[in-house]
Amino acid sequence: MTQSPASISHFPMNLYLRNGRVVDPSQKIDRIMNLRVVGNRIAGYDETPGEDDRVLDAGGKIVVPGLIDLHVHLREPGQEEDETIETGTQAAIRGGFTSICCCPNTVPPLDTQASVEYVRQKAARAAQANVFVICCISKNRGGKELAELGQLFEAGAVACSDDGAPVEDAELMRRALEYSLMFDKPVLSHAEAKSLTQGGVMHEGTMSLLLGLRGMPSAAEDVMVSRDITLAEATGGRLHLMHVSTVGAVQAIRRAKKRGVRVTAEVTPHHLTLTDQSLRSFDSNFKMNPPLRSDEDVAACFEALLDGTIDAIATDHAPHALEKKMRELDQAPFGIVGLETALSLMITKFLKPGKLDWSTLVEKMSVNPAKILQLSGKGTLRIGADADITVIDPTVSWTVSEKTLQGKSKNSPYLGWVLEGRATTVIVGGCVKGEL
Repeated sequence: MTQSPASISHFPMNLYLRNGRVVDPSQKIDRIMNLRVVGNRIAGYDETPGEDDRVLDAGGKIVVPGLIDLHVHLREPGQEEDETIETGTQAAIRGGFTSICCCPNTVPPLDTQASVEYVRQKAARAAQANVFVICCISKNRGGKELAELGQLFEAGAVACSDDGAPVEDAELMRRALEYSLMFDKPVLSHAEAKSLTQGGVMHEGTMSLLLGLRGMPSAAEDVMVSRDITLAEATGGRLHLMHVSTVGAVQAIRRAKKRGVRVTAEVTPHHLTLTDQSLRSFDSNFKMNPPLRSDEDVAACFEALLDGTIDAIATDHAPHALEKKMRELDQAPFGIVGLETALSLMITKFLKPGKLDWSTLVEKMSVNPAKILQLSGKGTLRIGADADITVIDPTVSWTVSEKTLQGKSKNSPYLGWVLEGRATTVIVGGCVKGEL
């Protein structure tokens, strides 16, 4: 987005979005209308603009509650060569996200009140997207001793996770679910049995056999998903399963929801649009964890997204500096960037072909993430709600390249892809943060 002093604001203002197609599943709204913002709140619909209102023409565009990403790695503190809070939030705005949730696998990990407060203060100074902190489940993400969750939640953490490192100790996971229940916070699970994936590079299957690469079996995810669902059912705790990627995981979640287990789940755009066939190129930008799966797994995840088994779309934005991804495939780190391509991918691959409608897409990328993390005033355009708004032009065509990506790292598997649809105006708390 072109950002100039004339278009970007750091203080709330009165805004009038004219003639946009407002899509807000939280109110079952989908129609062309005007939307007025006064200060940092949604003020009304179809009103006459005030004398001091800045009028934004939204004709032909989609106006939705600000997009929310449940699963982002900002790398700061400790790995600023990959990303910083400032560059990560700029990438979020570029992708249409008004709020993101940062994972705790930083150096040091986010397992103290001071570290949680550090991220929140740095995000406030960056003054881009809202940043909500996910704290560690265990001290130093070591999986041995429970972190001081009460203090971390009091410091502002909205959930806990050891993402990137699964909690292998079942007793520790059980206690985390019980303890978090006291604060009504979700426990976010990276479901992976490490003993089954050790040394793995890609999905275990025919393709890994053909390529001679060590595989990571679906069972590694299925086993841990089933275990964590069992623990959530036993404790009554709130479980959120991150980056779901297998048929077995989907089936387990579907059965659990029917039993009334308090479980939610997310899927990434890359697990919906790519398969293990991509590793034929031996390009490390296709190396991620969970790995890209089979066509059957992709189909199951998309079906689960449509039927409500999977609640949200999250990017698992995992930036890595070029020199790290240029290592041999078995030495390169897992992960890709995703903040800037997620919305466009969903529009291009699913909405344009008619496999997904706007209401469902907004529900998965805004409404449900706000519900899962209980983000008050987010994920809705109700009068009085926070003025976090994403305006989307579904007709824009753009090419993913190192030049068009604004984040610090460029490790995207979509380089060279031509995508349709993009956020053109992003408003956070009544402040215009980006215009294309």
